[in-house]
This record gives sequence, structure tokens and C-alpha cells, in this order.
Amino acid sequence: MKSPLRLERRLTQPRALGWQVPLVSIGGALLLGAVVLLLTGKNPIDVYWRIIQSGFASKTALRGTLVAATPLAFTGMCAAATFRIGIINIGGEGQFFVGAIGAAFVGIAMDGAPTSVILLSMILMGALMGSAYAALVGVLKAKFNTNEIITSLMLNYIAGILLDYLIFGSKSYLRDPRSMGFPTGKPLPKGSWWPTYNIGSAVIPFGFLLAIVIGASILFMYKRTRFGFEASVIADSPAAARYSGMRTRAKIISVMAISGALAGIGGATDVGNFRHVMDAKGLQLAGYGYTGIVVAALARFNPFSAVFVAIIIGGLTNAGYALQGPDFQSGLVGTLQGLILFTAVAGEVLMRYRIRVRNNEKNVAVAS
Repeated sequence: MKSPLRLERRLTQPRALGWQVPLVSIGGALLLGAVVLLLTGKNPIDVYWRIIQSGFASKTALRGTLVAATPLAFTGMCAAATFRIGIINIGGEGQFFVGAIGAAFVGIAMDGAPTSVILLSMILMGALMGSAYAALVGVLKAKFNTNEIITSLMLNYIAGILLDYLIFGSKSYLRDPRSMGFPTGKPLPKGSWWPTYNIGSAVIPFGFLLAIVIGASILFMYKRTRFGFEASVIADSPAAARYSGMRTRAKIISVMAISGALAGIGGATDVGNFRHVMDAKGLQLAGYGYTGIVVAALARFNPFSAVFVAIIIGGLTNAGYALQGPDFQSGLVGTLQGLILFTAVAGEVLMRYRIRVRNNEKNVAVAS
């Protein structure tokens, strides 16, 4: 028996849907979240108001939001960069870790050098480490057609094990020899700390400004260069791309390397702008790589939009930390983020397809 409903691919996508879908996705998530809150005996309006106050309503709240949003902007761009070529990179978490490791090593080793030189070196090392780690997935995908979801996910666990080994399982260069009881990372010298800027009533980290510049550059690359055009062709039809003479394998590896570099720079910002230490447990508990997928989906895989979507998700995360207590469980924010991802994916489906009803052998559109 045939289903009365079917999906029909849109030949064209209305421009208005580009901004309507994210707004409807957030609105849908808030409605679903309100149902969950009501079922748990909480007042949705009260909870949402507390989240807004704790995440956005003061200078202190906004500063904490940008601290959370900066790494998310980079992991969001990381996920968006590969989705635009039709590849699913789940490995932003591991690429973020190795970028943080490389940046922390450089920040400590270059103690005494000019701050600007250290900062640039940390960015480059973070990008190099993340790029090389992601390129492994790209090579496996391009040469052996392995599933990039599985390989990138497994590499996340390997990077986490490496983090633990460097701080807890060895006497590595990154481990503080003075931490006799519970091992900790070696603090970065103050010359390695990245700057922050007072702009109006906000304190803007250098890493967030860097994310804006890089996001705009990546979007320009995809929209206005031959590289971006070929990436879009490969995403739509790999067979047609190969037939036209495009080097699809090299392009896949290149895009994966760019994606990893973005996550690696995110790791560098986390160490250089905020933690100022190689915090193995803190990095793993933060889950920036996985939350970045939510950011990318809500931004509709636009690298530049991901920077600003990261502020919304960062505000939710910051509010969750600030409000956590007996009357506000940490899982509420995580549930809301999951609902946002669900509605964003559903909205993306409706961007590409319309729902039609079979009625006496005639298809009647119910969602256009």
C-alpha cells in the first residue's frame, strides 16, 4: 500500500526560504522545548527568560557567550566546509584537539618571542595539525572510498586518547612537572595569551574577530572562485565532475584539509584566548566538535553564517553553565540544542523537497 504522502524535489528554491528556514527551525525548537519543560513541571517562559538573561542580557553574560561561541564558530565552519562538497566530516572534535595540542606546544616553546610572532605561529600550527589530521580522512575517502563518517568519528577517539596520554599518562612537554597530585597541563606564558578588545559594551576575543575574517574568506572561496565552483559540481554529481576532467580526489582531500584547519584554529583559540593551558578533560567535556555540527546545520552550511549562529548556541551553552543547579539541570540546554538540530535538519529537507498528497492520481501540494 502506497503512502498518501511523498516528497518531490524542488526545481528551484525560493530566496525567502534562506532566512525563513533558520527562523522557523529555532521557533519550532522553542515550541518543542516548551512541551518538554511543561512535561517536567517547569514554566517555559520563565526558563527561556532566565536563559536570555544569563546568556545575552549583560556585559558579563555576553563575554561568557563569546567565550563559548568562538570555538563553536570554527567547528561550525569546519562542518559546513565539507558539507558543501557532499562530505560529512564528524571529525571536528579530534581536529580541534590536535590543533589545541599544536598551539599549546608552540605557545610554551616560544616563550620570550614577540607576542605577535607567537600568536601567528600558534594559529599556523593549529591549522597545520588540524589539516593533517583531517587529510587522513580525505585520503581514505578519495583513494579507498571509505565511509568518512566512520573514519572521522574513530579519529576523534584517538585524538582524545592522545590528549589523556600527554597530560595523564606520560611526562610529556605539555604536562606541568609541578603538578604532583593531579596532573595538569603546563600553563602558557603570558606572552602567549591572545588579546581581547573592548568594543562598546562588549569584550571581543581576538579569536572571534579571526573567525569573522576566516568565515568571510571561506564563503568567498566557495562563491567566487573556481575551487568553489568545482566543489559544488562534485557535490551535485561526482560522475559528471570526473567526466569533465575535474580532479575529484584531490579536491576531496583539499576540502577535508581546509575543514580540519578550521577546527585546528578553533583549538588554538581555545588554548590561546581562554584556557591558557592544555586542559585535556575540559576540552573533551566541552564537546565543541559535535556542537559545531548543530551550528553548521542551523547556518545551512554557510561558513560565514556559522560564525553568528555560534553566538546563539554559545549563549545557550553559557546560560546552561551559569544556571546549572538544583532547579535547572544541565541537560535542559543540551535537550534544546538537540531540538534545534532536529528542526534545522527537517527545515533543510523542506528547502530541497515539497510534500505532496496523492489524491485520485493527482498530486496536491501541502507544503510549498
